[in-house]
Order: sequence, then structure tokens, then C-alpha cells
Amino acid sequence: MGGMLALPAGQGPHQVGCTDVMVGHTRQGLFLRLFYPCLPRAGATEPLWIPRSEYCGGLADVTLGRRWCSALLSIAIGSCKVPVSWKGPFKPCSRGYPLIIFSHGLGAFRTLYSSVCTELASWGFVVAALEHRDHSAATTYFCMAEAGTEEWIPFQRVPQGQKEFYFRNKQVHQRAQECVRALRLFQGIAGGRSVPNILHQDWDLSVLKDSLDLTKVAVMGHSFGGVTAVLALVKEPSFRCAVALDAWMFPLENVLYPEVPKPVLFINTEKFQTPESVAKMKRLSSRNSQTRIVTVLGTVHEDQTDFAFLPGKLFSRIFGRRGTLDPHKALTITSRAALAFLQRHLKLEEEFGQWDKLLEGVGDSVAPDAPFCRSQL
Repeated sequence: MGGMLALPAGQGPHQVGCTDVMVGHTRQGLFLRLFYPCLPRAGATEPLWIPRSEYCGGLADVTLGRRWCSALLSIAIGSCKVPVSWKGPFKPCSRGYPLIIFSHGLGAFRTLYSSVCTELASWGFVVAALEHRDHSAATTYFCMAEAGTEEWIPFQRVPQGQKEFYFRNKQVHQRAQECVRALRLFQGIAGGRSVPNILHQDWDLSVLKDSLDLTKVAVMGHSFGGVTAVLALVKEPSFRCAVALDAWMFPLENVLYPEVPKPVLFINTEKFQTPESVAKMKRLSSRNSQTRIVTVLGTVHEDQTDFAFLPGKLFSRIFGRRGTLDPHKALTITSRAALAFLQRHLKLEEEFGQWDKLLEGVGDSVAPDAPFCRSQL
């Protein structure tokens, strides 16, 4: 059943490795999956896409509303692999790799954006895909100080009688703070601090010490993670820009829009955004001439996740109607637009500028702004 999901390998010049990083023994710690350029290794193993069976239970609850479907979901996708080298040897870089902190969407977790994270890492980025602990992940956990003891943090719906905005606003602030804490983690490592990874002591975080350029840091995310990335710009001046994939703008309070200091690239799908949400994006673009809004035509919200690479019938059973654009093409457009934007605002000396036209919505299957009347679905 491993063929149920065929995630693409990165198209860039680097082979990609990944490992899980957990820091601290409380929920105030951090949990992330790290994607990075790696050295080739004979006999490299590939990690599971769904890291543990508990995540199938969380996904079944969030997407289907039926936890009893967990076993079926586990049979369908539980053995799928990510085409990267698990704990592969890190490839040193004397000039330093730029860093991206990635924030997942509502009901997701750290591995469900492996395709875009792998793609970015293959072009020479270190990508830290967080697993948030604000009850917005399908499920997550932390390891307590007592050996072998875990505490799980389940997904939480809006409590009855509580306004959704206030519930989600509190979450988005916690999420953005976790993005800042992730940056602090890497700043500490770069400064020579010893940081034990309590999950994998055999993958030493100190190998990153002289291979990160922390003057070139961006924050990125999808949906709830997209608005998290925007808020992280307010909370942390070291983030030079943000890439927001189909951002769910609803949880961000209006008073903060004038406070967003850096440019944002909004890459929207065709079937998620509302005029109200796009109006909020335009509030930011009107204040910053470098902020861009583009739409990938023929795509739906889940097309910016790994679920886009599920077979059609399984996708439709879980999410409903799927996009008409080939998911490989959608990923290529999304990643190339992001790379062009990152080169511009992180001042990278790469050749990603060849895709600059995508930032103006020029090209096949892209459009500038949010064209509600130009449906390809």
C-alpha cells in the first residue's frame, strides 16, 4: 500500500535529508521536522509520511469526524514514505544556508507539507516544519522528563458558546510565538549553545553551527499557518519576509495590519479565498509595494499540501472535489514563485530570479491578484 501516495523528490541540485527535533520536556518546548541539504549515503532509508499511528487517529477525527476511521486511514496511507534520506549526513555550507520556519494549517502536523519543504531544501534551504502545540494540530505530543513518558495534545474544536475569532486569535499568537522560539533555537545553535535533541541523540544539532546564515531568515505557512507567518513578521524583526500559502486571514485582529513591517507573498488557490479575506491581503499590499498576491488557477485548498498527491478517489472521499491542475505542476509554480520572492528579499545570490514573472501573476495557470471570475475548475 506504500504506492497510495507518491510524493515527488526535490528538483533542485541538493539531495535532501530530514530528521525530527524535539527540544524541552514541557509543552513550552519545540517539536519540528528539519529538512536540509544532505550528502549521499548508501543504503539511506526513507521516513514514514505519517510518523505514528496516533496521527491517523487525529486525522480521522479532524477530516472525517470519525475517529473509528483511523484504522482504515492507517491501512491506506500508514506505510507511505517521504523521498528523503532519514537522518542523512548534513552537507556543510561555509557561506551558510538561509533558513525557513514553516507553520502548518489547522488539523495538520509537521509532515503533511513534506513535498514543498523537500523542494525548498533541494534548492539550498534549511526548512524547519513546526508542529504547533496550541491544539490546532491533528494531534501532537511531548516527551516528559521521566523516561518513556509522553503527553499528547489533541486537536480542539471551538468550545461551545465561545466566539471563533477569540479562540483562533489566541491560537495564532501562540503559533507565531512558537515560530519565534524556533528561530531562537537556531540562533542558539549558531552561537555554539549545546541543544540536546531528545528524540534523536544520534543526529547532533551542532552540525548546523557554521552552516546557517541567520541574516537570511523567512517564515512560511499554509492556511492557519499562512496567517501565522504574517503575524510572525510583527513579532520578530529577524524574519525578512513571509510566504503565505492560501492564508486564512480571519484570526488576525485588524489593529495589527498596519504593524506588518515586511513584504508578504500570498500564493492563493482558486477555491478557498473570499472577497473579505483578499481585502485583508490588499490592506497589506497597499502598505508595502513589495507584497504580492497571486492565484494558482485550477487548484483547491488541499492542493498546497501533500494530500494533493493522493489518488483521486481517496482524495475525493476525504476532501471532496479536487483541483484540475496537475499537482506536480501546482507544486512547481508554488515553489518557483516562493524561490523568486525569497531571492529578492533575502538577497540571495542564486538564479531564482528567472521565475520573477510568477510574482506578477504572469505565466501558465497563474493570475495576478484574486480573480474570482476566472475559474478553471
